[in-house]
This record gives sequence, structure tokens and C-alpha cells, in this order.
Amino acid sequence: MYTCNENKQDYFGFLNIYKPAGMTSHDVVYKIRKISGIKQVGHTGTLDPFAEGVLPVCLGKATRLIEYLTDDKEYLATVQFGKSTATYDLEGEVTNISAFKVNENDILTALKNFEGEIEQLPPIYSAIKVNGKKLYDYARKGQDVEIKPRKVFIEKIELKSFDYENQSAEILIKCSKGTYIRSIAHDLGKITGAYAYLTKLTRTQAGKFIINDAIKLDEIENNFSTDMLINPLDVIELPQINVKEEELEKIHNGQFLQNFGEKNGQPVILIYNNSVICAVGAAEDNKIKLKKVFI
Repeated sequence: MYTCNENKQDYFGFLNIYKPAGMTSHDVVYKIRKISGIKQVGHTGTLDPFAEGVLPVCLGKATRLIEYLTDDKEYLATVQFGKSTATYDLEGEVTNISAFKVNENDILTALKNFEGEIEQLPPIYSAIKVNGKKLYDYARKGQDVEIKPRKVFIEKIELKSFDYENQSAEILIKCSKGTYIRSIAHDLGKITGAYAYLTKLTRTQAGKFIINDAIKLDEIENNFSTDMLINPLDVIELPQINVKEEELEKIHNGQFLQNFGEKNGQPVILIYNNSVICAVGAAEDNKIKLKKVFI
């Protein structure tokens, strides 16, 4: 009889990593590959090198579950008024300077422009592709390119603190996947007439992964164990079905299962009774048809 612990299932899970500033998301993945000895490692959403905070990382076959994770994000952004930069953050060349000083009311009023669904123009220094070429490649060569606005959703945006003398504001932003916080900072500068750019960015949440539970790389470097892995069942918000042992051979062979009362078209996660995912399926024609199998 098949069990869900075959094929290195011990390495089936997620890590909630605190990415430090100065590292790329790929650097983190590379380091975890070395620490864990697992080749199949991936992250669920890039953080800019200067940014820090929550970076969910998946190990083993959990990389095949990324698409089922909730993709809303939360950030704490530090915005500096008085200047704008080419990259919309502290790493770019200064493009404009203003002596105008904003006050707290100016910022609060401007933030209302970002509530709900908005159209956002991504930074020219970004990895978005236009005609098969990344935007930052156009920028570095000084080439003109048409950048089309993208719709994103801002669930919450609020001013957490403001230093009038230094013209620096901390802003909490909860948003949909694909939102550029650098663009929000830049646009805040345009709306207030004072120019602005991002000086610090901390991702405080990604789906169910929160910063208070994040593990720093040096914590796992000398003490890595599978106990640190987060069970996907605890962070994927989909209906779950506990299957009996006799169903495992059907799952292994890719056969459909009887419907457990799920509505047609509803994606489900199938689990073995030891709380390890065996497969992902969908309810169709009163049956559970398997989409991904992990045993």
C-alpha cells in the first residue's frame, strides 16, 4: 500500500524566511538549497534586493503548490519626500528636487487616491516584459518604450507615522499581487507636488505568512531540520478532504475518486489521514478528478 511519506515527503513544505536587505530572492533560494541539500527549492514572490521581510520558500514537491497560495501582500514602506529618482527608490539617480514641504494632511489626502482598484504605471526599472524584453533593459540603454498601466487592488493604505522635519513617512499598504510599492511612493510625490521615492521596504505579510513568524537565514544555517517546514495544509486556503488509506493506490495511479460532497468546479486538496497532501483535484461530474499527484 502506498503512503504519503514516500519520495522524500519529509521535505514537502514551506519555510517563512526573513529576507535581509541586500540579498536577491534568488540568493535566498540558492542559500537554502545549500543548507537543506534539496535541489527543488523556489520562492513565491520576488522582493527587490533593497527590500526585506517575508519571503515564503517552498521545498520539494511543495513547489507545485505555489499557485494555490493566497497572493495578497502587506508592506511597511518608508517614503522620502523632496526628491524623485529614476528607479523610484534609493538606488536610482536623483531626477527631481523640490523645496516644498508636505504636511500630514497633504499625505492623508493623497493616500485616498490609492484606495480600492487603481491603475498603476510600473517603474521603468522593473522586470516586466514588453515585446519580449524586460523594462529595465530598455531603461539601461536609454531606449523609449510604451509602458501600459496595470490594474491592482489596494485593500488598505494608511499613514503610520510622519516626520515633518525630515519629510519622511511610514505607510502601511495591503495590496494584491503585482502591486509596485515604488510606484505608489513615486505617485505620492506627484500628487503632493513634492516628489518622493522609496527609502525602505519591509514585507510584513504574504498570504498567511507573517513577519512575526519569519525565520532569519542564520537561524537555519546551523540548525536546519524538517521541523521548521510549514505544512501546506496550514497555509493554503482551499477545501480539504481526508482520504482513507485504501484510496491511496487510486491516487497513485491517477484514478478519479468518489465525490465527497464538493460542488462541481471546486478545487480541493486531498490529504491522507496523517495530514500530508497526497494530491490536488477538482470536483467534476460528481467525481474528484486529480490534477496533481504527490505520491
